[in-house]
Amino acid sequence: MGWNPWNAYKCNISEEIVVAAAENFIALGLKDAGYEYVNIDDCWSVKSGRDNVTSELIPDPVNFPRGIKGVADDVHALGLKLGIYSSAGTETCAEYPASLGFEEIDAASFAAWGVDYLKYDNCGVPRNWSDPYSACTDRWTNTVNGTCIGLSNPAPDGYDWGTSLTAVRYRQMAGALAKQDRPIQFALCPWGYAEVETWAKGVGSSFRMSKDIRADWGRVLEILNRNSFLMNYVEFGSRPDADMLEVGNNGLTFAQERTHFALWALMKSPLMIGASLTALTDDQLSLLKNPRLIAFNQDRVYGKPAAPYKWGTNPDWTFNSSYPAEYWSGQSRAGTFIALLNTGSAAVNKTALFSEVPELRQRRYRIADAWTGEHLGCHTDKFTTLVEKHDTAVLIAKPC
Repeated sequence: MGWNPWNAYKCNISEEIVVAAAENFIALGLKDAGYEYVNIDDCWSVKSGRDNVTSELIPDPVNFPRGIKGVADDVHALGLKLGIYSSAGTETCAEYPASLGFEEIDAASFAAWGVDYLKYDNCGVPRNWSDPYSACTDRWTNTVNGTCIGLSNPAPDGYDWGTSLTAVRYRQMAGALAKQDRPIQFALCPWGYAEVETWAKGVGSSFRMSKDIRADWGRVLEILNRNSFLMNYVEFGSRPDADMLEVGNNGLTFAQERTHFALWALMKSPLMIGASLTALTDDQLSLLKNPRLIAFNQDRVYGKPAAPYKWGTNPDWTFNSSYPAEYWSGQSRAGTFIALLNTGSAAVNKTALFSEVPELRQRRYRIADAWTGEHLGCHTDKFTTLVEKHDTAVLIAKPC
């Protein structure tokens, strides 16, 4: 859980912005809610190249006059952690120096500076490091009735993507980080390419399963749909990163922001705020600090996420970016969470039939509203509630 500045600041990043974000974690109660990683994204280094003698990356002396270590010291003094960014190529996405071929040097620099988290992107990949095959997940719209289409160079049947050049590039940095004297969370960001979900465990703590998100309802549904088919790969030490939270970035209604936050939390995606912290409204802050959904996302007993148990608008297991799965459930220490998503354009009553929810084994359950914590009484066989358009009802069921 943390914050990433890219959506709000792009390349206009500085130590003042990062330290101010850390201070706002405290002032806004985000640290108390569980957010701890204050991250730096692209554009933090000198663009012209590396140190001529050591080959180390050079923090921009104008925007980071005290270096990354100075920022890390300030962030750590607040009881928080610092993240940084690079790419598994020769250049980052903004064409700054990246880490392919310099993994040992860069990992040592990050450790010496006090970095706690590395987002490792997939830009600047040279031709000789590009995979010879494509996976179905390498493209955004690539399935019809669940069948992958349109690949010019599909991998042969049984191909082990764990041996792909993409996997090798990411394992090289994982190995370099493992040699350092401080733990650094390694966030793989290969955009869902090379069937990363099949080999990410043991390489990084999370894996980006898609291209970049934006504050657009269609893109939120697109990522949700794609990620709904990956829930079997999720467990402790292997989280699907559905990209940053767009709560607070203009483009989504508040109901859409609720759905976005709820499903990202239930899928156990890392919860990285992607907006300017000072621009968040009280309602948006309350949403981001929801203690029940955060507790599900961070549950130390149950590593598995919520998963679809019924698709709703479409037949089960339909791959449809406009109408993804609408009925989700998952187990936690607080009880069984049930999410009822309304993808339609009007309010509708949605019903959770207890007999359909895999985690429920009896007829009567006490239901609570995960948004408010309100107890809604004991119910037999089912629970029905009105869900506004594009909103999601989130329930917690415990035996009566």
